[in-house]
Amino acid sequence: MSIAVLPGSFDPVTLGHVDIATRARTLFDRVIIGVAHNSTKTPLLDAHARVELARDATEHLAGVSVELVDGLLVDFCSSLGATAIVKGLRGGSDYDYERPMALMNRSLTGVETVFITGDNALSHVASSLVRDVARHGGDISPYVPPGVVAAVRRALAGT
Repeated sequence: MSIAVLPGSFDPVTLGHVDIATRARTLFDRVIIGVAHNSTKTPLLDAHARVELARDATEHLAGVSVELVDGLLVDFCSSLGATAIVKGLRGGSDYDYERPMALMNRSLTGVETVFITGDNALSHVASSLVRDVARHGGDISPYVPPGVVAAVRRALAGT
């Protein structure tokens, strides 16, 4: 059985993330969305909320599950028997950012990274932009799965 991990902070999960998970599932028997903490970011949503929102967004996808990543991604992959990390690319700057991590992950444990080009219709969607739009009162519903809008609004309101 081929297992891949799709890691990210998913703060919040977007339709772009769901698209990558859907297409990754056609390549691997099992895809595990790994909700991780990025030390360079301060999340809007707590880790458990991000896990639950990602689960809700992907519950219709057979063979896709969501787990919290605690520690190094490569250790998480090893513990699951995953042979690949899947990363979605919106453009060249994503590749430039992801390539060094892919090389480091491979050098640490031999796990390969597979890059999937994002859908053109969603290439402008990023969690950071979704948060910014929401912070300024804009409508984020075209960019996120159901349930995310309310969770983001609650988080912004501090409730």
